[in-house]
Amino acid sequence: MRATRRVALALDALRHGWPIEVDGVLRLLPAETGFAPEAHAPRMLISAARAVTLKLANQLAAAVPDAPVLIRAAEPFGLASAAVLADPALDLASPLKGPFLAEHLEHPEAARTAMELARLAGILPAFLADPDIGGETQPVSSGDLTEWKDVRHLSIASRARLPVAAADDAEIVAFRSVDDIREHVALVIGAPDGARPPLVRLHSECLTGDILGSLKCDCGPQLDAALAAMADEAAKGGWGVLLYLRQEGRGIGLINKLRAYRLQDQGFDTVDANNRLGLPTEARDFPVAARMLALLGVSSIRLMTNNPAKVAALEGEGVTVAERVPHQLPPNSHNARYLATKRDRTGHLL
Repeated sequence: MRATRRVALALDALRHGWPIEVDGVLRLLPAETGFAPEAHAPRMLISAARAVTLKLANQLAAAVPDAPVLIRAAEPFGLASAAVLADPALDLASPLKGPFLAEHLEHPEAARTAMELARLAGILPAFLADPDIGGETQPVSSGDLTEWKDVRHLSIASRARLPVAAADDAEIVAFRSVDDIREHVALVIGAPDGARPPLVRLHSECLTGDILGSLKCDCGPQLDAALAAMADEAAKGGWGVLLYLRQEGRGIGLINKLRAYRLQDQGFDTVDANNRLGLPTEARDFPVAARMLALLGVSSIRLMTNNPAKVAALEGEGVTVAERVPHQLPPNSHNARYLATKRDRTGHLL
């Protein structure tokens, strides 16, 4: 079986609550979706960020920076007790019943792979370790995940004319990678003229903002403004490319993004909400965007962004960013704090 197929099967297993085995050394049952009501295990594997939130990261755990944390309690963990440790929505309702001890993590690379698989599956990053359930487990390796993420697997699947409100002569290009159900698209407005690089916007999907008109973020207005700017560029003889990336919630998925929203309603900002979930603040896959541009024959761009890290990420993948074009829109009463957090904690130029 090819490596990418093993990753696809592992992601499917996690969504269904079935166990996986990483690198042949970690047998894990997802705490959120686990489909074994009577399962229990002597230990749990949680992310470093979640361990810090729960004040479970000690000197032993800190010996491997940013590594997941393996914890043991006085009693074995069941799925119910594991859920309390995994889900920040239960932090206040269910006080922790310790004491907990962080154990030496013998296989940090396998543990990191497990955490990334959980993120890609859209579930909370917490597992019962070595659960006492029978049946087969889905094997997967860290090397499999590396191969699955290799952007050379991404190719153009289809393209067609797509009139849109901003430009009735736009073209849509769809991209697909082997064993990855996410399908990214590019919207090309205007035609290359060879005079100067295209105006480019990397836009990660946002169901709440792009489709439902959420006021908690600025995604919908940014999308509309980018298309309008590209249409204006095309009217002047230039062109633009919108990359619409299937990376909801900066890569943590829709459900986890909504969990973060719930924590924001309790007073946490975007960064702290993600960390309480045990998830990274930034998990988007910029090599995918670079690959899409390469497949479109684009090597130099004028990038619409307020995020210097996005410029650096693309340049690190070989894309020449000839110009950073500011893309700032006025705040509203619902997203002012969100924008301030982007400015103060994630380095956006706002």
